[in-house]
Amino acid sequence: MQAVEILERLIAFPSVVGQANGAIVEWIRAYVESCGARITILPGPEGDRSNLFATIGPIDVPGYILSGHMDVVPANEPAWSSDPFTLRAEGGRFYGRGTSDMKGFLAAALAALPALAARPLARPIHLAFSYDEEAGCRGAPHLIKHLPELCARPEGAIIGEPSSLRAIRAHKGKAAVRIEIRGSAGHSSRPDQGLNAIHAMAGVLMEAVASAERLAHGPFDAAFEPRYSSLQVGTIKGGQAVNIIPDLCIAELEARAISGVSPSGLLASVKAKAESLRSHGLEVNWELMSDYPALSLAADAPLAHLLEELTGHAPLAAVSYGTEAGLYQAAGIDAIICGPGDIARAHRPDEFIFFDELMACQSMIEALGDRLSA
Repeated sequence: MQAVEILERLIAFPSVVGQANGAIVEWIRAYVESCGARITILPGPEGDRSNLFATIGPIDVPGYILSGHMDVVPANEPAWSSDPFTLRAEGGRFYGRGTSDMKGFLAAALAALPALAARPLARPIHLAFSYDEEAGCRGAPHLIKHLPELCARPEGAIIGEPSSLRAIRAHKGKAAVRIEIRGSAGHSSRPDQGLNAIHAMAGVLMEAVASAERLAHGPFDAAFEPRYSSLQVGTIKGGQAVNIIPDLCIAELEARAISGVSPSGLLASVKAKAESLRSHGLEVNWELMSDYPALSLAADAPLAHLLEELTGHAPLAAVSYGTEAGLYQAAGIDAIICGPGDIARAHRPDEFIFFDELMACQSMIEALGDRLSA
């Protein structure tokens, strides 16, 4: 199958983050097996979604992982010009949810499989396709922990997030949290008879703002924009009416950390402030929604040199968004970002990828196969 035909099939699966993904996993499984690859389906603890791992070539020697995620963000924006889950071709572009982020990479990798299978690979190429990356890389950790059972330790992992096929050596880490504070309701004329959850949350938010201001003063890493770690409050909900003491307030926060800094550690003072409210009779629930580390690959790393040779361009130093790459590095596997499409087109109506980008990515993967052949 050609990359465009595969992309059309993949886009037709509305594999939205947080939902069951059995249909797309089964289609990929059948296709990969038809190409002669060994495949393992790795169900996640949620029970209705799975990771997928496949190998072309020998499993007992180090090779390379091609890593991508099968999930996409929702496509509820009214500005779509056509059905986001039906691939539309126009002027060398292919439109649809996930074309850039990142089913284009999956399609290029799958289209390259027959050519890879026909080569006498001395070292393997693995496909590691995960779920719920868009919710904070929730699926990849379950896949990575099984790698010692599935293959020899890989020499590197190429994470195919959209980067215009320019390799990227570093990204920030991220932690996201949901804070739920419960007080007690009552008439607003008797605040002494209730516990105002919004008032209680205000103190927590003040600590979050103060933490964000402190982070802006360093430490710094000039590779990133901004060059410091950051923290922000993203959402806040609470209250029913102006004359009712609000008994519930929910806020969501995120922290993004430069290399060498723990993302969840950036939220420690906010967590301490929230938990201190329990002594005032309030219920507090702190839910860590996602937590993945930063990526930092040295400029002289063999994987960086390999991608420079494969793409013809020196790797870029860093981006501020996050990927699964940091999780692979934390597991002792060098990782780098390189994939077709553009992150600026992702998570928007009329997301698209160019035909030439798909073909260039497929050629890069086949060139990797040439290097690994006997």
